[in-house]
Amino acid sequence: MAVVVVSLISLAALAAGLIWLARTVRGELAGLRTETGRELGARTAEVDRRLAGVVETMDRRLSELDRRVDTRLESANRTATEIHSRLGKLDETNTQMLERARDLARLEQALRPPKARGGFGELLLGNLLADTFPPDKYELQHGFKGGERVDAVIKLDRSLVPVDAKFPLDNFHRLVEAESDAERELHAKQFGRDVKAHVDAIAGKYIRPEEGTYEFALMYLPAEAVYYELVCNRIGGDSSPLGYALERNVIPVSPSTLHAYLLVVVLGFKGLQIEEHAREVMAYTAQLGRDFARFKEDFELVGTHLGRAQTKFADSEKRLGRFEAKLEHAAESELAGAPESTSLGELPRALDAA
Repeated sequence: MAVVVVSLISLAALAAGLIWLARTVRGELAGLRTETGRELGARTAEVDRRLAGVVETMDRRLSELDRRVDTRLESANRTATEIHSRLGKLDETNTQMLERARDLARLEQALRPPKARGGFGELLLGNLLADTFPPDKYELQHGFKGGERVDAVIKLDRSLVPVDAKFPLDNFHRLVEAESDAERELHAKQFGRDVKAHVDAIAGKYIRPEEGTYEFALMYLPAEAVYYELVCNRIGGDSSPLGYALERNVIPVSPSTLHAYLLVVVLGFKGLQIEEHAREVMAYTAQLGRDFARFKEDFELVGTHLGRAQTKFADSEKRLGRFEAKLEHAAESELAGAPESTSLGELPRALDAA
């Protein structure tokens, strides 16, 4: 019985301890829950704040990125529009170039006849001369006594510089279009013979010192390529057409070198003008010297006459002084009571003596 009671008491004590422990654990758990909830709330707020900052930063960067993308897209659109515009202009330019090429082809076909090509060369030569010289310093289609006509002459001082613009280009075109070395050599020889024949014609028909020309003439080549071939001695071999032309006093010129030659001629004109003006100044100076010599002679003559007049004036002044002294003496004599007849008789003699 006692054991049962003790057991019951122990169970009751154990139950009371368990109840206290449960209450204590419940209280601790409640405090722990409260503290944990507070800390979790703080942590949640911190996380929310940081997430808000991150979201704001992302929004700002995304906005800036959108703005940059929009700017670049706009720039890309402008660039694409400009590229399309330039491509359109390039297409127009290509179309114009094709038109020009077709025009040049038609011009080439039109200039294939030697007469038409010669007329075109004369036109270019006339424009070049008109751009360089005044109208009175050159003449187109100048005629000689034998009936020959040169394309142009440049009036230098009192002589003429003949300029021929009718250059044979047929064999040169064949030379350029030749496909084999044999054809090129054949056409090169033919072109060299054409050049020499044209040089002979210029030297024989246009170099005429007896009709006022200089002893040389200019052979105008309308193409720089032809002039280059001649100057580089690539046509004719040992018998160079350039050397042959220079031996005959015929100077080949291209559009660019002709301009240089014409500038030299212009400088020559200016030198002649300066020389002529110097001659006029010298003639005027000589005339001034002669006028000064005549003025010097007249001045010396006037000086001589003035010297003589001064001498006569001095002599007259002395005679006037003596006459005045005699008049005073006569007046004193009259006051002294001299007879009037004596004073009047001596007055003519006193005048003669004076």
